[in-house]
Amino acid sequence: MEITKNIHIKGSHNKPILTDVCYEKTNKQKPIVVFCHGYKGFKDWGVFDKMAASFTEKELFLVKFNFSHNGGTVDQPIDFPDLKAFGENNLSKEKDDLKTVLDWLFLQDIYKKEVDFNNITLIGHSRGGGIVTLKASEDSRISRLVTWASVSDYESRFPKGELLEAWKKMGVAYIENARTKQQMPHYIQFYNDFVENKERLTIRTAATKLTIPHLIVHGTSDATVSIEEAKLLHSWSPKSELLLIKDADHGFGAKHPWEETDLPEDFNEVLRASIRFIKNT
Repeated sequence: MEITKNIHIKGSHNKPILTDVCYEKTNKQKPIVVFCHGYKGFKDWGVFDKMAASFTEKELFLVKFNFSHNGGTVDQPIDFPDLKAFGENNLSKEKDDLKTVLDWLFLQDIYKKEVDFNNITLIGHSRGGGIVTLKASEDSRISRLVTWASVSDYESRFPKGELLEAWKKMGVAYIENARTKQQMPHYIQFYNDFVENKERLTIRTAATKLTIPHLIVHGTSDATVSIEEAKLLHSWSPKSELLLIKDADHGFGAKHPWEETDLPEDFNEVLRASIRFIKNT
């Protein structure tokens, strides 16, 4: 497997987008898969490198990347050494980062013999599922969409009432990372960005506009994002399929760090279904 890690792509928001490209060198054009991580995630989280091998073994060309403001840095792309950047992240920036990665890929002559630019799948996990849905609805380059444990709405996740007023007054709110124990900031600009761009950041609006095949995968025991959100996405997205993984959690059995040799079976099931969908639609 050919792997180029931590390619620095110049982002449109003053920070680089660290990107990995993974494929088998065959001089045969392959479907492209672009993967977006979720909230408090990163491209090297848990099982994602092993995931890359699963895709490339099936003659797929995988691109995975860190959102520019996910809290990682060039020197430390894993975890969250740059909490200021994390606090300055917002949904518009993530959507712009995905566009930047796609635009960059189309300019890479080095991959022309290995990729089929007419066959592009976006995959997103959790919050990243919302981002890929927004992007797929407006970009004619996208051939199909896969969402894993995806959120169906961003607005409902913002605090309301006194909590919102306190956030506005303080300018920042914090959430603890259960794994790293960091107090991770959210500056009020995150909320303001959504309000100012609500129409283009509403997942339901995007999903109803989709004209491409869409696979929605969700675990029935997901305690982070309700299974009802998957059902809503399915009801809105005209050409969608809904796959429920019995008893699976939000990470489909995966965690960080992942120190076992094999992938968790639930995650394997997600990969098998996603690869079949890419190959057969």
